[in-house]
Amino acid sequence: MSTTADELAARLIRNFSAVELTHFVRGSLYESRGARLSPGTAARKLAAGVDTLPPGKRSCPYHFHHAEEEIFIVLEGQGTLRVAGQMLPITAGDVVFVPPGPEYPHHILNTSDAPLKYLSIGTNEPMEICEYPDSGKYLVGAPNFHTIGRQGAELDYWDGEG
Repeated sequence: MSTTADELAARLIRNFSAVELTHFVRGSLYESRGARLSPGTAARKLAAGVDTLPPGKRSCPYHFHHAEEEIFIVLEGQGTLRVAGQMLPITAGDVVFVPPGPEYPHHILNTSDAPLKYLSIGTNEPMEICEYPDSGKYLVGAPNFHTIGRQGAELDYWDGEG
């Protein structure tokens, strides 16, 4: 390939089977091996990642987004999509569409005895609020601003303004 073709390939193509995976463990519930695929690409509005969950584990807390829309593509194995208070079985070949909003809190659990591998694809929203119904937390993110808090500690609009 020419230099231009090499540069284009580097900006546009990722092979999820060839990326270096990072092992993540948090407490007894959360564990995965995964990689974010989008960094360094030309993507502006989409983010993608690949994750493999061991049996009995999940990759993130139950949550919903106010802005981001997500798709999960189950590549290998089977598990459970906890969504909107329901437990839905998922298996290799399933494509899960999760729009933003409080109607669709979600996360994926590996409820099988074999690894569960999936791609996650989402809109890369510059400003986002994510809520965690099980713990009452929220995350607010914007360019150059990021905070996690818990509901119930609201301030008056004029607090600290003199």
